Amino acid sequence: MLLIQNGRVLDPYTGVDAPRDVLIGDDGVIAAVQPHLDAPAGCEVYDAAGLTVSPGFVDGHVHFRDPGQTQKEDVLTGAAAAAAGGYATVICMANTLPTCDTPEIIRYVTDKAKDCPVEVLQAGAVTKGLKGQELTDFDALTAAGAPCLTDDGVNLTSAGLCRTAMEQAAARGILLSFHEEEPSLVPSPGVNYGSAAAKQFGVPGARASAETAMIARDIALALDTGARVVFQHISCGQSVALIRAGKALGARVYAEVTPHHLSLTEDDVPAHGTYARMNPPLRREADRQALIEGLCDGTIDMIATDHAPHTAEEKAREFAKAPSGITGLETAFSVCNTYLVKTGHLTPMQLMEKMSKSPAEIYGLTGRAVAEGNFARLVLLNWDTETVYKTYKSKGINTPYTGMPLSGAPRAIVTGACVTAR
Repeated sequence: MLLIQNGRVLDPYTGVDAPRDVLIGDDGVIAAVQPHLDAPAGCEVYDAAGLTVSPGFVDGHVHFRDPGQTQKEDVLTGAAAAAAGGYATVICMANTLPTCDTPEIIRYVTDKAKDCPVEVLQAGAVTKGLKGQELTDFDALTAAGAPCLTDDGVNLTSAGLCRTAMEQAAARGILLSFHEEEPSLVPSPGVNYGSAAAKQFGVPGARASAETAMIARDIALALDTGARVVFQHISCGQSVALIRAGKALGARVYAEVTPHHLSLTEDDVPAHGTYARMNPPLRREADRQALIEGLCDGTIDMIATDHAPHTAEEKAREFAKAPSGITGLETAFSVCNTYLVKTGHLTPMQLMEKMSKSPAEIYGLTGRAVAEGNFARLVLLNWDTETVYKTYKSKGINTPYTGMPLSGAPRAIVTGACVTAR
């Protein structure tokens, strides 16, 4: 048994924001949540004084590079990074080597993660080999445990094939998750088109219209088919406006935004170089403000890290030849707390909704409240401690946040009756 004492339960499911002790049985199920509980004989006690006790974070968008590129990350190191970041559940993207387009690869990932403190789910691909030509077996992939289907990293460029995928997904109640980018509008990825950073690094950059063109198309297709679609890592103000309008028209669409797009802009790229090269790129300050506004008014549903580890050698290449992407699981809470809560844009409860409740509900994950009868998947958070990240559990160190003063940090996750400290 485990008794978490002296903490403050902050639960977006129940609305509780009050001092509570939480007792967890040997079976990992929450047995009691009360203002005060005495420890039963032989019970382990965790003193959570100064911490909040909340449902663990859920990240619908991570890359663990396993199988195929385990020099960058693997399931075990990715799960360790997720645990350090306060995550209860993560969903891995399908752009592995080979592509996760068969049930066997889905089971490979989930079997490898079965003893991890973090629940690792594996998305399936929409098209075979991510080639955008032939749809996968949707039924087989979801039966194997895929919580959604995605060709993340590759835009589903054919409108006809995209519509067929939406029709099939809608008929089966399957969630689709889309990387929205018209390739012909991306002269070079990783940095905003025409920005000072693009000029400095000698590349054209990626236009924001590459993202908005696809979002507009797919809102129309979602309205036409009734499909449920997540728009991944949106980066600009016009995308927020389009999604807001699409929702008002009745489209069953959702949007995710990353901590880095909420906290950094194109002006930060020169200082960080390839560690701030990402796809979609960091955009203007006006876009960052629009993303925050969309998060606050509910247009953007959830925060997802797009955790994308690369080797130091790859990121050491010149800007035009380096891969896009940064790591994000371990720093996400601190970044969001610093730039959203401490600035007054969101309350702590609202941040918990965006990082825990909303993604869990969108991906069909149930039983997550800090309530009796639920299996414990909790995070213990300090919202005020000064935090500077220097080392990581992830194999990837490609993040612009190293050495940056931030506020707040996860202290531990609780899975069942087991505490995993950061």
